[in-house]
Amino acid sequence: MSRAARLDAMDGAAPKVLVIGGGINGASVYRELALNGVPVMLAEKSDFCAGASSALSRMVHGGLRYLENGEFDLVREALDERNRLLKNAPHLVGPLRTIVPIDSWVSGALNAPLRFLGLSKAPSRRGALPVKLGLSFYDIYTRGKGGLPPHEFWSAKTATARFPFRPGLRCAATYYDGQVSHPERVVTEIFEDVARAGCDAVALNHLEVTKIGPEVTLADRIGGREITLRPEIVVNATGAWIDRTNARAGATEDMVQGTKGAHLVLDHPELRDMLGDDMVYYENVDGRICIMFCLHGMVLIGSTDIKVPDPDKVRCEADEQAYILEGLSWVFPGMTVRADQVRHVFAGVRPLPVSGAGTTGQIPRGHFNRWTQAGLPMLSMIGGKWTTFRAFGELAADEVMARLGLTRRTGTGDLPIGGGAGFPADPEAWCKEAAAASGLSQARVATLLTRYGTLAGPLAQSFAGERELTGLPGYSDAEIDYLIAHEQVETLADLALRRMVVALAGGLDAAALEALADRLAAARGWTPTRREEELHRFRVRLATDHGADPERIGLHRKGEVAAQ
Repeated sequence: MSRAARLDAMDGAAPKVLVIGGGINGASVYRELALNGVPVMLAEKSDFCAGASSALSRMVHGGLRYLENGEFDLVREALDERNRLLKNAPHLVGPLRTIVPIDSWVSGALNAPLRFLGLSKAPSRRGALPVKLGLSFYDIYTRGKGGLPPHEFWSAKTATARFPFRPGLRCAATYYDGQVSHPERVVTEIFEDVARAGCDAVALNHLEVTKIGPEVTLADRIGGREITLRPEIVVNATGAWIDRTNARAGATEDMVQGTKGAHLVLDHPELRDMLGDDMVYYENVDGRICIMFCLHGMVLIGSTDIKVPDPDKVRCEADEQAYILEGLSWVFPGMTVRADQVRHVFAGVRPLPVSGAGTTGQIPRGHFNRWTQAGLPMLSMIGGKWTTFRAFGELAADEVMARLGLTRRTGTGDLPIGGGAGFPADPEAWCKEAAAASGLSQARVATLLTRYGTLAGPLAQSFAGERELTGLPGYSDAEIDYLIAHEQVETLADLALRRMVVALAGGLDAAALEALADRLAAARGWTPTRREEELHRFRVRLATDHGADPERIGLHRKGEVAAQ
């Protein structure tokens, strides 16, 4: 369905539910409602998964440190959802062995009770005893549930033989959690699953809600068209923008407070080779938990936890980069990072509930819903971890259906996501067969399998005769054209930052940008002037928001000047 057709279908419609926000939680509740026969529409003012849902640490985890806050129910739920994602989306979510360096035996054992009594605002460093207790909880709860291997403890000698940890190390813990290689793809495939199911549902990006009353007014940010809807219920799934969205219905209550998490992507062969397939989960100098592991051939390292008043003005600042790199040199003394090895940076805002907690780390990380009435009944989805998106969407959908007098008729707990359906037990044999059927090389089919799961089968056949694009190793003209035509790509940011992993893989340079601009301009009918404007705008964004080297991305060509 074209963008114009989607707008036509939405204009003047009266769906049971309008979901505002196309991040992971919005997509989840949209899927739950649609698959249960509820007529539903979704509007996202930017691109799908453009906010916090794409700026996570790429971990799919139970939340070991949340035990310190006494959030046992959250950790139980997150562990269940982690295991579901490992099963339902195996092409995008996989196990990740995690190493925790520990420099004391009992420090931090009283963090949780002291917090409960209100006697401590910040934790002391976490010793072997509290880590052991937390990991034992992990193991006991997941035993017999098809989970991951149990935790182990390494001696200091074993740990320092594996990693060059700082002197004074007492021991190290090892356990397994999960990682997601391409979180934006999860959202895309959820929308595609709903469309393939033939539901009474429409989702559209770059469509901003401007007024909420008995009717909802929306503005198309691509073509300028204004449309109206008459839903019975509105679900506000806009994350850190919840209060701003509710204000368009006249509400004044503050429900969320954002904290920023920043990350760096390093092109650092020494660190990459040292990490291998492991993640190091460590304390920075101030006790804040940080992580580092390899992703798409780069090293991902983060994060921060800083209160921010405006989610629209968030980026990874220089002092945050320095803080993250300080933590690296703290855990691995002597490890240095050159400025040119920082290939990409990103930051997102966690939509946490308003709280009187003394530190950001003490703010609850669970999720809940809040109903308000301002012209229309509105349900606001507050809080939540990326890992628990399915459970949060299920909870919100059940509340909405109860209000509508409807009953659930299907669940999503065991439902594969996109290319996770029928994922092969023997990927190599599957790729060999798909390669023979399509004419593509087995290596190329294997790449497609990691990106699209079993959807790679029909895609490989449609990509027959493809040509690799200059500046984009591993991507072809046919693949890029497919993404543009079928996945609501309207801007270069949509394509390069969310439909692909080229930015996280350190591959966005001037040649890559020119190639992508050519394909998108041809598909959207841009004039040469429009193409140059869009390309310049995206280059500036890469330099200012994502730390790209202006020369490398061609920003200074033809007199262009980067914003400082």
